[in-house]
Amino acid sequence: MLTPSLVQTLLVDVTQHPRGQAHLSAASGLVRVRQRLYVVADDELHLGIFDDCTAVGMVPTPGTLLRLLDGDLPQDKSKRKKAKPDFESLVLLPPLPGCPAGALLALGSGSRPNRETGVLVALDVQGMPNGRMGLVDLAPLYAPLHKRFADVNIEGALIVSGELLLLQRGNKGDGRSACIRFDWNLVAPWLAGQKAQPPAAKSIQVIPLGEVDGVPLGFTDGAALHGGAWIFSAVAEDTDNSVQDGACVGSVIGIVAPDGQVSQLYPLQGAPKVEGIAVQADGAGWQVTLATDPDDPKVPSALLQLRVPGIQS
Repeated sequence: MLTPSLVQTLLVDVTQHPRGQAHLSAASGLVRVRQRLYVVADDELHLGIFDDCTAVGMVPTPGTLLRLLDGDLPQDKSKRKKAKPDFESLVLLPPLPGCPAGALLALGSGSRPNRETGVLVALDVQGMPNGRMGLVDLAPLYAPLHKRFADVNIEGALIVSGELLLLQRGNKGDGRSACIRFDWNLVAPWLAGQKAQPPAAKSIQVIPLGEVDGVPLGFTDGAALHGGAWIFSAVAEDTDNSVQDGACVGSVIGIVAPDGQVSQLYPLQGAPKVEGIAVQADGAGWQVTLATDPDDPKVPSALLQLRVPGIQS
């Protein structure tokens, strides 16, 4: 069992927040680009941008918000849940047409029709948004998944060895978590608007993650390692569908080897509800940063940190 340590809470400039909050409260996707951390929250229309304060001695400062979608979400929590685009995943993309320095892609979960929107954020050579953004209709990408899973819930995305991986999160209604693989060279022109239809998935692999107290673990995010391996976060949330929240009874991080099999699984002390993961090499292992979702708008999301040794390939 690993014990994460608190790095910082995700405070933001209160004047930028549409509801006047001084924090993000539902962090989900997490990406590190150089010395910055990018976070999407599943109940916001903005991207959070934070200085990476995981280094010892750095003092956290409030992040800034970049609007991804126009409009405003309802103040009421239940009404906001129905209306939100549910950005659950954030992935750093390599260069593609129109984005020569790469881009960030925020993806809706696909769990409802209004949650099938993506936003492509072009980056400059310093890894900062360059002002160019575009909407992506994810419905044609997700349509085949709805035939395979009655409750589609894409909670993670990452690029590994020339493939775009989407991570389907299981629940008590359907405990199957899965990795859906696409050829990046075929996805890139579709994202850039050069192809009318997305490519079909190369494969859909159900990956058993186990359970905690009878509640299945389900993917919440993933990040690439070396040589085709990748790391993931997963939680056991006591709910039977992708819309309703439940108590988090367990959480883990795990390693998937290049052959697609789970090779290591580490329970997390205290069962924090981790929904975002980023990594960087640290000697013979990895420094892992995790973002939490407390499922309460009044409670700030947090960044946690731990070290996983001996998993480099």
